[in-house]
Amino acid sequence: MNKAVKNIVIVGGGSAGWLTAGIIAAEHNANSTDGINITLVESPDISPIGVGEGTWPTMRNTLQTIGLSEHEFIQCCDASFKQGSQFVGWVDGSKNDSYYHPFVAPQGFGQSNISGHWYQNNRNVPFAHAISFQPHLCDHGCAPKQKQTPEFAAVANYGYHLNAAKFSALLQKHCCEKLGVIHIHEHVTDIKPDSTGAIESIATTNHSKLTGELFIDCSGSHALLIDGHYKIPFISKKDILFNDSAIAAQVPYSSVNAPINSHTISTAQQAGWIWDIGLPTRRGVGYTFASEYIDDISAEIALKDYLRQSLTPNQLVDIEFRQLTFNPGHREKFWHKNCVAVGMAAGFIEPLEASALALVELSAKMIAKELPAHQSIMHITEARFNKRFLYRWQRIIEFLKLHYVLSKRNDSRYWQDNRADSSIPARLKQLLALWQYQEPSFNDFTEIEEIFPAASYQYILYGMGFVTQERASTRRYDNDDICNKHIAENQRLCQRYLAGLPSNRELIDYITQN
Repeated sequence: MNKAVKNIVIVGGGSAGWLTAGIIAAEHNANSTDGINITLVESPDISPIGVGEGTWPTMRNTLQTIGLSEHEFIQCCDASFKQGSQFVGWVDGSKNDSYYHPFVAPQGFGQSNISGHWYQNNRNVPFAHAISFQPHLCDHGCAPKQKQTPEFAAVANYGYHLNAAKFSALLQKHCCEKLGVIHIHEHVTDIKPDSTGAIESIATTNHSKLTGELFIDCSGSHALLIDGHYKIPFISKKDILFNDSAIAAQVPYSSVNAPINSHTISTAQQAGWIWDIGLPTRRGVGYTFASEYIDDISAEIALKDYLRQSLTPNQLVDIEFRQLTFNPGHREKFWHKNCVAVGMAAGFIEPLEASALALVELSAKMIAKELPAHQSIMHITEARFNKRFLYRWQRIIEFLKLHYVLSKRNDSRYWQDNRADSSIPARLKQLLALWQYQEPSFNDFTEIEEIFPAASYQYILYGMGFVTQERASTRRYDNDDICNKHIAENQRLCQRYLAGLPSNRELIDYITQN
């Protein structure tokens, strides 16, 4: 390993492979003679799942960075705008059990104790509705911006819902035609190491030797390089997050003009939860569950019961259901020698809070920004990458577990076991103890690029009825005047935006027709 890093080989396509290729290619001028060389090798036999997928607002910056038009993206990927998630039935399963985790932070967050003020003065209104205008936009089906708002700009912070198969196809076209990525549509047949154990080259069906200084494993659950070649151990997190299966379906709308939800709906079930993602032409709906607590047949029956609320019997008969299985967890490390795993090759937990594509973005951006200029220093980047992403995976696991720990549902052993002390990570236990007496704050999360910030924790905690005790003494931070000002400003913004924003369907139709 004593070469300049000039050639990168990515094994695997899909959203992970092509996003990674695009981000690195754009940063390192792969379309110029003095830039980096990127080759992506993709098996011709593996097709994307295409059940509908959600992104974080970070995707806007990613698309802009790699030079994709937002309008082209929406037109080509059956995409719509996403403003957060709504959780239905997670607290106790009662009729009005619902709360939001929006993408907009609480009004005035960090300037005063807005959560404490809400609890003392306004807790008859759901937390997110009281201190953020975005849940109101979601309730009314509003888009996050106006028709004249520039691409990627926002009135309300937003990400996307998209068709993953179409997204991969668009990224492939863009990367190859605009960013200089070389595409080889063949099977990997061999992996050859050098004398140090680093990968020297791979062979494919028609290419005996594809050399590179860095190899990126985006081969999904097959993990051809990180597992198949290097045997890096996989750390299962099934003892913390129980879900390991899913049944997914593509669901039609009742009419071509049916509203498009601008949020993911996550509805709790007996042994998991159902996602409902609105795309312009259909919905992506699925039940993710724990096979220890419910069998496939019962899970499919539960999903059909959910779909009966919006489909006719004839429509339901035509639905095809796809069975999926996964082992929740991640690799012991993600970067080993000159190989780094991105996407499902690195790990997968479950689709709650849509962290999968966000982790791909974060991984690719760190590789792009800190790409070693020479192999001799690659071990330094390896250590930095592994440290940061072990931290990020741990934070994701804790945040997702929070949703289950706070539930008061007692209708099944699944929910009861999710609250068992033995299944709760130690750091999360410590934070929950702390938050009984002080609200989540910036000091609880010290990284510059936290996966989930303190505001997100407040939305989940107080949306699910968690109580932070009032202090015996007052603080400067407990300022009712400032809090009232922010609440009034939130109400003003609600009225203004509800009056001025088009529906999600209107904006999508406008973009796709122009």
